[in-house]
Amino acid sequence: MASSKSRQRALARAKTERQIARRAAAARRRRQWQAGIGTAVVLALLVVVVIWKTGGFSPAPAAAEECAYTSVDQATGITDVGKPPTRDVVKNGVETMSISLGQGTVTVKLDPSKAPCTVNSFRYLAGKKFFDNTTCHRLGDTFLQCGDPSGTGSGGPAYRFPDENLPTPAAPSADPSASADPSAAPSSTALYPAGTIAMANSGANTNSSQFFLVFKDQQFPPNYTIFGTITGGLDVLQKIGAAGNDGSSQAGGGKPNQEVKISSLTVTDQAPGEPEPAPSTSGSAPATSATPSAAASSNS
Repeated sequence: MASSKSRQRALARAKTERQIARRAAAARRRRQWQAGIGTAVVLALLVVVVIWKTGGFSPAPAAAEECAYTSVDQATGITDVGKPPTRDVVKNGVETMSISLGQGTVTVKLDPSKAPCTVNSFRYLAGKKFFDNTTCHRLGDTFLQCGDPSGTGSGGPAYRFPDENLPTPAAPSADPSASADPSAAPSSTALYPAGTIAMANSGANTNSSQFFLVFKDQQFPPNYTIFGTITGGLDVLQKIGAAGNDGSSQAGGGKPNQEVKISSLTVTDQAPGEPEPAPSTSGSAPATSATPSAAASSNS
């Protein structure tokens, strides 16, 4: 009997020890699981703190503005059509501007790589039909000036922008043989050769919408942004020039004797097979003191 009771007590102790061991093991597993969860939470919080400290939760920075279009005060002749976009400005490729005049069509190859903000502005204004049904207000011996809806020489959109691609005067040739052959045809050194399209302005960095089309070589000062080349219709411009002007501009030239009106002006990607720029005429007109900038106007 004693032996049987001893075995029962031993079995009971063994059972109790197994239960205690199981409970201890379960407790260890719980502690390990809780420790793992706590470590993961701490690591996650550390990651969040690091990302926050380094600005990871801040909004993505806005793209830098690439062209500065500055607002101007409203005045007579100013037409507010908003401002061109200043981000993702195209800086390569070629675009074609088509100017439909009563006398014929003039096509221009625009160069965004050299004057991206100017081309961007023209693309924007053309999309707003800013130039449609406007009169070219000034004609000189070598150029036609357009782009002012008011037709007064003082109008334009409600913004201005800086100069681009100003011409650089050519340095004199150091080669004594360069002019040794008297029969050689002289090369043009005009800063604005026939076929040039450039911005008119009223001083440095005051570009707006007015532009001038050069149909005979002209030696204006290097103050005007060149943004393209005439590829068709140079003869149209020369015929307009031959009709003369009324001499009413104090800066030279005047209102065309023959009305010159832009029925439409469009800017598109250059079509395949676009002709090369029209060559300068062989007979260049003498340079004059007239410039596409009138002191009395804001942007003529």
